[in-house]
Amino acid sequence: MKSKIKWAALGGLVLSFASIMVHLFLAKSSASLVQYGAVTAFTEDLNHIGNPSSKGAGYRRLWGKVNTLEPLQPYANPRSIPYLVPNEKNNGFIYAKIHGGFEKIRTSICDLVTVARLLNATLVIPEIQESTQSKGISSKFKSFSYLYDEEHFITALASDVIIMADACSYSNSFLNINAAILVSDHGGYNETLRGSGQPYLAYHPGLKRDTLAYHGCAELFQDVHTELIQYRRAQMIKQGIIKEGLSVDSYARKGNGSCPLMPEEVGLLLRAMGYPPRTRIYLAGSETFGGQRVLIPLRAMYANLVDRTSLCSKQELANIIGPENQLPEDFFEFPPTKSEKQLKEEWDKAGPRPRPLPPPPDRPIYRHEKEGWYGWIAEKDFEPDPSPNGLRDQAHRLLWDALDYIVSVEADAFFPGFDNDGSGWPDFSSLVMGHRLYKMASSRTYRPDRKYLTELFNSTSDHLYHPPRNWTLAVREHLNKSTAEDGVMREFQQLKPKSFLSHPLPECSCTTVKSDDLQKGSKLQILYRGQDECPQELEQSLKTVGSQESNVDDSETQEDETETDLPESDENSQADNSPFCGAG
Repeated sequence: MKSKIKWAALGGLVLSFASIMVHLFLAKSSASLVQYGAVTAFTEDLNHIGNPSSKGAGYRRLWGKVNTLEPLQPYANPRSIPYLVPNEKNNGFIYAKIHGGFEKIRTSICDLVTVARLLNATLVIPEIQESTQSKGISSKFKSFSYLYDEEHFITALASDVIIMADACSYSNSFLNINAAILVSDHGGYNETLRGSGQPYLAYHPGLKRDTLAYHGCAELFQDVHTELIQYRRAQMIKQGIIKEGLSVDSYARKGNGSCPLMPEEVGLLLRAMGYPPRTRIYLAGSETFGGQRVLIPLRAMYANLVDRTSLCSKQELANIIGPENQLPEDFFEFPPTKSEKQLKEEWDKAGPRPRPLPPPPDRPIYRHEKEGWYGWIAEKDFEPDPSPNGLRDQAHRLLWDALDYIVSVEADAFFPGFDNDGSGWPDFSSLVMGHRLYKMASSRTYRPDRKYLTELFNSTSDHLYHPPRNWTLAVREHLNKSTAEDGVMREFQQLKPKSFLSHPLPECSCTTVKSDDLQKGSKLQILYRGQDECPQELEQSLKTVGSQESNVDDSETQEDETETDLPESDENSQADNSPFCGAG
């Protein structure tokens, strides 16, 4: 009897051990499915990426050109006869003091030059206030040349307007205009990124404090970040920028598409599209409100999330901004400590007795609790003026935005976390999207409908990391359409009345499609309506370039398609072969 019991116990132990092993195996498998299921389960065509004998339909789907937009070519109808600058009668001078961030600087250049031309006035090289206000930026930069090549600016516009470099060389009255200037290219930053021979996707979160305050998105954040957004919103209300109340339902605003997509949501969308976990993503923009905390979920999904600080060393970034004077560190002034004599005098002068005992001493405030730029919010009712270091940081942000703009325009794919959708002044993403649409309309530029995507996220909120197949297919269908004629037409309907730079069609493009070849009522007919047909010499040059590219593709198929996975970041060697970082 005891022998049977022992055998039964031994059998139970064996079964228990086997059960544990099965559970561990299933747990490991399910963990893999949670992390990669949305990427691999519905992307069978990506299985051949890494196979040298296959061109890879999945690779082309994620990085290739949008075929239906290839007929659109950049063509700004250049004038055959230059405008002659009238010298007989000059109506004075226009002098612009430039206020605002990179977006306004980038956007208003056309308006400034146009006004000077229409008024037949001399345009004086303007000042960029974010650089002139800072006393600590490099002496090698003048105000305007901090972002712009002054000589090129004057030369390029010589046939249109008279431009004077020195604001002190005239005595006439001048007109102050809040205007903006175009930025210049500061080097091959994107070739840093392409050093491994792999494509990259640029992503701009659009999480800026002013944007979040204007659209009422404070409740999407927590603690001090919510307070900071609401403080800025209150300022905008006082200034008349916002006509609504201070408190709004942020989740309702997000539901109608007014708020940016969070980085975690963008990561889930990219996974649904089929971008492998080691895809290289460039984080653009000088400001991501919420800091690294909001980027943690995206970085967990895509470890190769990089920005300028991970591509260049501190010294290389310092070489770009030039030699700067050292400024004193910002110091938080704690309230002075009262002596025992002062405390006794206050006690003696206090109200009638009997009195309660004095409160216990306050908990000491440690320096690390007050070092953030937002430390004032716990102590004061108003935001302090920027410190000297803060003013210099504002100037640096203009430079970083300009560089990131170039990287985003040149990227193999671009994904905006937010764009203004024609509801206001063009922001970073809408300017990038417009530039890419002009430069190469067929480049892979996502134009997501945030309202529709928010509905999709809400429909599977409990299963975001292992969504059903139909959810993934719906995301993929929407985003694929957004890169093609559907996205461009939707953008046209929203943006055209607002900003030319955000949607430069049809004025700055031509089409290689003949009008007779378009079917009436088709999407392409609607899209290409109003477009000029490209001149024959341009079409011929495009055919030549296209044949050369096809030959290169055929000969380098094995090299280009070897693998979509990208090498892990190496902090010790990230900037070794960087023409951008070494350019200074």
